[in-house]
Amino acid sequence: MALRDRVNLLFTGFVPTFWVANTLELFERLAYYGAKAVLTVYLANKVGLHEEAGFLAGLFNAVLYALPVVAGVFVDKYGFKRTLMACFSIFCVGYFLIGLAGMEYGQSIVAVVGKKPYVIAVLLFTAIGGSLIKPCIVGTVAKTSKPGAQALGFSIYYTLVNFGGAIGPIIAYYVRQDLGIEFVFIMSSITSLFLFFGAWIFFKEPDGEVAQKKTFSKVFSDMVLVFANLKFMAFLLIFSGFWMMFWQIFYCLPFYATEVLKYNAFEFLETVDAWTIILITIPITALVGKVKPILAMTIGVGIASLSWIVIGAGGTVTATIIGMMLFALGEATQAPRFYEYVSSLAPKDQVGTFMGFAFLPIAIGSFSAGVLSDWLRSSYLETNPAMMWYTLSGIGIITTLLLIVYDFIFSKRS
Repeated sequence: MALRDRVNLLFTGFVPTFWVANTLELFERLAYYGAKAVLTVYLANKVGLHEEAGFLAGLFNAVLYALPVVAGVFVDKYGFKRTLMACFSIFCVGYFLIGLAGMEYGQSIVAVVGKKPYVIAVLLFTAIGGSLIKPCIVGTVAKTSKPGAQALGFSIYYTLVNFGGAIGPIIAYYVRQDLGIEFVFIMSSITSLFLFFGAWIFFKEPDGEVAQKKTFSKVFSDMVLVFANLKFMAFLLIFSGFWMMFWQIFYCLPFYATEVLKYNAFEFLETVDAWTIILITIPITALVGKVKPILAMTIGVGIASLSWIVIGAGGTVTATIIGMMLFALGEATQAPRFYEYVSSLAPKDQVGTFMGFAFLPIAIGSFSAGVLSDWLRSSYLETNPAMMWYTLSGIGIITTLLLIVYDFIFSKRS
């Protein structure tokens, strides 16, 4: 498509609700990534759950990414607008309750149920609310993009997600420095409150073709269908190895930056991946566009695996930045082809069902990465910090080899 046509499509290809939804998504991502940037450090150093901070953060993100399939039931039953408002109201309360765990006047409330049970409860509550937003925004983008504009619409959506990932942690750093780390969650709570009113006032229920409505029994039957597909499940489980590496940007890197590198602004290091993705995704996608999806993903995971060696061997802030940029190169190489490959694995009449489970590797990777990060920090952070990153590299290399074996086995059967 010519540049002139793309510019014209930008102004004529979407109804107003498209821009409202994407604006809401941008600020929701700012709140989410700001909170995510400091969550593990907050739980460990401020709340005092040092030994299980990674597990708790991993649980939070695992639930948030595992439930969008079920959340689709609520979207179908109550509509996009009401579900969005429910999401933002839960986020508003949830983020506030998380922040309360680190405040002096919140200790009496926390003490009633115990520190760890309280944190688990409020994290799960917040994650359940957060799971509602993904089917809402993605569904709205699909319904409010005119014919021929959907690809551009999703491109805008993913770009804004990455901008949220890049800017949110930077805002979190200044809030942490000026007010205290617990106020990062208060900031996310206040942002969610404004988003609630924004959705209430400006968001209009999108028109469009009505897809088959989901029910809990339909979701369960979909799960049985997906889990019975050996090739699909094997791929999702193997690919979760990539996300085990990715989540360490938020689970291990902050502690490494502050305790080993003596670099207090760890949030800035967390944004290197997102900024690099924004800059290189389009040229990298064009470069590997003709490469087989499974090969592009294998190359991407392999490149990402090497990034941790750079960080571990370098042992400096500069080496960490270079390593994060290398990881982003690997991510940009595989990410655009992932959903393409997932859709190709699905039977023709079940593409929607299978695409609904595409977030599963992120959830599996988040939970396992949380458990892994606690072990890595307790085993190596003080004695041999480079070994943390070499271990991650080993996981990535194993994942790369498993993708090669997977392709060899299942391509022979195809």
